[in-house]
Amino acid sequence: MASSSATGAALVWFRRDLRLQDNPALHAAVQSGRPLVCVYIHEAGSAFELAPGAASRWWLHHSLIGLSGAISALGGKLVLRSGDAATLLPAISREAGCSEAFWNRSDVPHISARDCPLARQLESVGVKARGFRASTLIDLPTHLNGSGAPYRVFTPFWKSALKTLEPRAPLPAPTRLPAGPEIASEALDSWNLLPRAPDWSTGFDADWTPGEDAAHARLDSFLANALGQYPEDRDRPDIEGTSRLSPHLAWGEISPRTIWHRARAQAEQTGLYKQTEKFLSEVGWRDFAIYLASHFDDLRRMNFNRQFDHFPWRDNPAGLDAWKRGQTGVPIVDAAMRQLWATGWMHNRTRMIVASFLIKHLGVHWREGMDWFEDTLVDADLNVNAASWQWVAGSGADAAPYFRIFNPVTQGERFDPDGSYVRRWVPELAGLGRKQIHAPWSEPAGVLAMAGVTLGKTYPHPVIDLKTGRDQALEAYQSMKSDAQAAAVLGIDS
Repeated sequence: MASSSATGAALVWFRRDLRLQDNPALHAAVQSGRPLVCVYIHEAGSAFELAPGAASRWWLHHSLIGLSGAISALGGKLVLRSGDAATLLPAISREAGCSEAFWNRSDVPHISARDCPLARQLESVGVKARGFRASTLIDLPTHLNGSGAPYRVFTPFWKSALKTLEPRAPLPAPTRLPAGPEIASEALDSWNLLPRAPDWSTGFDADWTPGEDAAHARLDSFLANALGQYPEDRDRPDIEGTSRLSPHLAWGEISPRTIWHRARAQAEQTGLYKQTEKFLSEVGWRDFAIYLASHFDDLRRMNFNRQFDHFPWRDNPAGLDAWKRGQTGVPIVDAAMRQLWATGWMHNRTRMIVASFLIKHLGVHWREGMDWFEDTLVDADLNVNAASWQWVAGSGADAAPYFRIFNPVTQGERFDPDGSYVRRWVPELAGLGRKQIHAPWSEPAGVLAMAGVTLGKTYPHPVIDLKTGRDQALEAYQSMKSDAQAAAVLGIDS
């Protein structure tokens, strides 16, 4: 066993920052001149696990392969361990004779709270702990409004940030990673991150290449081919109009600072300033979701708007199951849910449509949808997912009012005008024309038969009448308001 000394090794703890470029912790460790012990800890089964679902575990498996290869190519080694980081990091530090430990801070509040005593624990045994901000554009703890309070609405949050925001240039990737003492590493396959047979994730391979190189290639492709039409095309699920960088950002394979500077450089070269600002505002919304988690209660389990503690959610297991399987009988909803199952991803516009349908038409609690997304999305980010579901529910910060209910038919007609998105994912409706495909139940049986569609046989009847669902949602909203007001009068806490 190596002994810890002033010239000991530096431990680099990788988490959701699986990259070499613009990695502040790694950069500082390299600058220390010490040999490096690069570690990834899989905290499976603990409250600190950051890979909540099967789809994101698939991504993690492949991303770790890429990171390990990149580290090896520079002379280092990625050590894999599973268990409790609070136990493993001091043990690894002793085993490898580490004098310093470097990591990038987490964006999940309860994990950040754990990291502080962990740092003190390391320092008590002679290992200096150093943490860095790496995953946001904005220094979230210090970004407050004029009253010194956290922002609760995105627009003023972002407008204020833009007045002074100029993220530093991305840090370069190291050209060499001097390997520290050889220590044991677990086999990645032993973690069983890949789904077991029948492996639905085989379809992911056609859509995704995890890893840092793929993240940069995807950004380059977006900036060159789609940025110019981004404001118009970003809401069209039938068009490749978005960056699809979300899983790469979720796993830290590319930093928001890198995206910021490369997008700004593209704007300087092309004059696409308005398009770039719109794109970067979406990166800013990601910061806002993390900001909310940093300053307020756990948005995954608590309503931001506590009035929604009184909301009369319905027990609707049949509706929830039909929604998960893409068998609701509402074409744009079913197309989106099938895309999610097949690819581990869903277009942002259809995420809003399916969330609104589940919450408002079916009356199912937003947590049910959030949990399903966490299990099936390759880009499952705890903060962003929770903030997004609460936004649609009306219970969140900067939320769409609950009475703003997406009509999935008009949404489909507007954002999938030719029906090509529905035809791709709901092929049993492929014979229907553009004026029929988003509401097949409104067509005569003869018209449907000519297209090979028989409702209730080849394609389901809608699980709920859309007008009935809307009316029930509005009634529930009024009931919630009345109950919340009564509770406030009586002084009953939520």
